[in-house]
Amino acid sequence: MTTIDFSPLLRSMIGFDRLSNALETAYRTEPGGYPPYNVEVSGENDYRITMAVAGFAEKDLSIEAKENILTVSGNRSDDEEQQDTRFLYRGIANRSFERKFQLADYVRVVEAHLENGLLHVQLRREIPEAMKPRKIEIRGGQTQGRLVEPTEVKAAA
Repeated sequence: MTTIDFSPLLRSMIGFDRLSNALETAYRTEPGGYPPYNVEVSGENDYRITMAVAGFAEKDLSIEAKENILTVSGNRSDDEEQQDTRFLYRGIANRSFERKFQLADYVRVVEAHLENGLLHVQLRREIPEAMKPRKIEIRGGQTQGRLVEPTEVKAAA
């Protein structure tokens, strides 16, 4: 198994250790699997995960968001199936699953709903006010500590 060494990058990048862990995990993870899913971007900060969960009822599904990891799992009990049923061919999967998604900072689950055998999980990135760009006042020798208003700057030009 090949291991990627991120130490040259991490020498000059502070606080990105989670990024290297996420890249290593993505490198080791095999694509595909059960159940199939789509990840859609529906706006600048809105996302949707759609999973094909045919045969699962709402009570069989579980969604948990913890520490930037979204876990979707399904568990169907064998008791629901009739014990006296004989199958000539069984092509519909009746297996439990667990699928994990790594979420970026400030991404939260808005809602989840099951419709026509598809589980839709709506996600939204909500950046806190403290993290949004803000205007910084510039003080100069002429202003003697007063704020420079944008209209004053235009008039002086």
